[in-house]
Amino acid sequence: MASEDVSRIMQIADYLRPSHFGYLPLDAWIESAVKGWLVPLFRPFFRTLQWPIEQVLSGLQALFLSVPFIVVLVLAGLGAWRAAGRGVALFTIVSLFLLDWIGVWNETMVTLAMIVTSVVFCIVLGIPLGIAAARSERTAAVLRPVLDIMQTIPSFVYLVPIVMLFGVGMVPAVIATIIFALPPLIRLTNLGIRQVQGDLVEAGRAFGSTPRQILWEIQLPLAMRTIMAGVNQTLMLALSMAVIGALIGAGGLGLTVYTGLGRLNVGYAAVGGLGIVLMAIILDRVTQALGEKGFVSSRRRKPAAAAEKRKSGAADAGKAGTTLKSV
Repeated sequence: MASEDVSRIMQIADYLRPSHFGYLPLDAWIESAVKGWLVPLFRPFFRTLQWPIEQVLSGLQALFLSVPFIVVLVLAGLGAWRAAGRGVALFTIVSLFLLDWIGVWNETMVTLAMIVTSVVFCIVLGIPLGIAAARSERTAAVLRPVLDIMQTIPSFVYLVPIVMLFGVGMVPAVIATIIFALPPLIRLTNLGIRQVQGDLVEAGRAFGSTPRQILWEIQLPLAMRTIMAGVNQTLMLALSMAVIGALIGAGGLGLTVYTGLGRLNVGYAAVGGLGIVLMAIILDRVTQALGEKGFVSSRRRKPAAAAEKRKSGAADAGKAGTTLKSV
């Protein structure tokens, strides 16, 4: 093929591009919609949504900062030992001791308050939405593209409208963290409930259980391992937002990292990063152990319940036999 034919084909292909006829001003439309309609109309409403988050965050932050270091050390060690065993408890005690030793204890407590607040609101919102998606295909179809957008859109993109609607500070950073960390919990709750064997649900219906009893006594206990995996993923994503939240006024270890990067102080940034890593490992091991324990306990309850039913059935059969003999 001659070079003239190739250039002609390229010209025709370039002519068929949509940009040849003009550009779609999508950025101007979005800017006009956000600044001219969304912010003036809904900003007071979004500001009122900050109140419950602010109350929980301020309460947890005041609590964590007021509790003495030795009390936190003992309680965290006992809780980790109870949930995950001796090894995780020892690692928790050593990590918390190191965090206070390198001088970032207060920042760690502030970050912990932010993470706990974010995860609490993710659980409050995510598990009911996951249950609704598992029970309704229409709800699942509506939530799926929304969750895709929440998981794939860069966090820096929605920080701008969050700042315009909520302002700057720790509460807007927590809201951004909730948006970023919520989708895995919804998806895994939906998946866990859908993976419950259908014959168990049918057996519950055959015994006259209501939909609420089936949900609370069959589906949720059997799906608890998957739901706890969703809580674990939400927790890890919330921790990954600690540094990004510092861009809009959040404090804690994220601010330490951001300040170190801004000053090119590698040591200061590394200290903050080490605190985030240690906290992530502790919370990850504890939540994983809690998920495993919940799964094991639900597996143990099933044979016990079956044995109880067999005993009751045998007792009823014995009573029936005695009645027939007497007749």
